[in-house]
Amino acid sequence: MTTHDSLDLVVLDMAGTTVADGGLVEQAFSVAAGLLGVEPGSPEHAGMLDHVRATMGESKISVFRHLFGDEDKARSANTAFEKAYGELVDDGRIAPVPGARETIEELTAAGRTVVLTTGFARTTQDAILRTLGWQDLAPLTLCPADAGGRGRPYPDMVLAAFLRTGAVAGVRQTVVAGDTAYDMLSGVRAGAGVVAGVLTGAHDKDRLARHGATHVIGSVAELPDLIARAEAAPAAGTARAEA
Repeated sequence: MTTHDSLDLVVLDMAGTTVADGGLVEQAFSVAAGLLGVEPGSPEHAGMLDHVRATMGESKISVFRHLFGDEDKARSANTAFEKAYGELVDDGRIAPVPGARETIEELTAAGRTVVLTTGFARTTQDAILRTLGWQDLAPLTLCPADAGGRGRPYPDMVLAAFLRTGAVAGVRQTVVAGDTAYDMLSGVRAGAGVVAGVLTGAHDKDRLARHGATHVIGSVAELPDLIARAEAAPAAGTARAEA
């Protein structure tokens, strides 16, 4: 039963947090950019790739809007990116982060509701879930389109998880975990009680902490213990970073 201090809604990012994709985002971006005439190895390509790395976690269509300006080009790039990424996923180029499935099952067994989120389109998210056999692992999965179209760093997906599951009485009873600065900003802006950065993905401890992480842990496998400690603390979720 949910209590005032229980952190019973856990919103988890996918790529880099629960899913290891071995740099497929950059590979798929290069395919998409090439189709729009950006030469691999050129200064233009390098600058765009730097932006992609800096904005890991953001909705991919938003990234392409920034890079190409023109809406039609952005949509063409996004379609090409999602197609390329999906093909790489179908080739078996992804795997769970070690301990991720077990962590989700442990959290669920403890009575917590787990929601998986992504900056990818629904078709790509479904391809990842299907490849991993995770279709039924979490009761709810969300992409930006499921939250009105705005992905991270907006709080919309976290708030959609809160509203759709009804798992907790207030947003402070929510845990958000991710590997990027945008994951941290999304959790902070949603008012989550714990915003946990993990070091298995795009950004390092300092960057995660600068963007609002209340805790930084080595991987998602450490999350159940972190949540238990946060619930036991006098002021669960107050800002501090743990290595």
